[in-house]
Amino acid sequence: MRAENLYHTGIVVDDIEATMAWLARLAGYSWTDVVTVDQQAVTPDGEVTIPMKMVYSGAEPRLELLQSVPGTVWTPADSGVHHIGYWSDDVESDLTTLESNGLTCEVKSYNPDGSGTLLWAYAKGSTGPRIELVSRNMEPFIAYWWGTATTTTD
Repeated sequence: MRAENLYHTGIVVDDIEATMAWLARLAGYSWTDVVTVDQQAVTPDGEVTIPMKMVYSGAEPRLELLQSVPGTVWTPADSGVHHIGYWSDDVESDLTTLESNGLTCEVKSYNPDGSGTLLWAYAKGSTGPRIELVSRNMEPFIAYWWGTATTTTD
């Protein structure tokens, strides 16, 4: 993991649309299309399906807003910052490095192509926000998503 690979700050909120509108009014943010997906993931307790709803800001530095999902790691953080996300060329290896430095993997998701490669993972330490590792293979899809950003006013 390298500092220059940081590409977003994730914030879990209870009302994603209201937060988008508030940040648009307050700071002029534009937003990508909101994506809703049933995400397959693996937790220490086993495989789960998580109903995810998320959006990115159009401007850098990027904010990622995620709708809270009770009973998962996607609940609002006391600090306001849920996670900081880094591109990773090898999520498995970088996750191993984080774990060897005292962080614990909370949830991860594998590529649905059957290759067994990790697409992303969240790790949490005793202090600070979670670290999200995202496969650089997802960068073209996410960059396309960023291109959908439009101004939200409400």
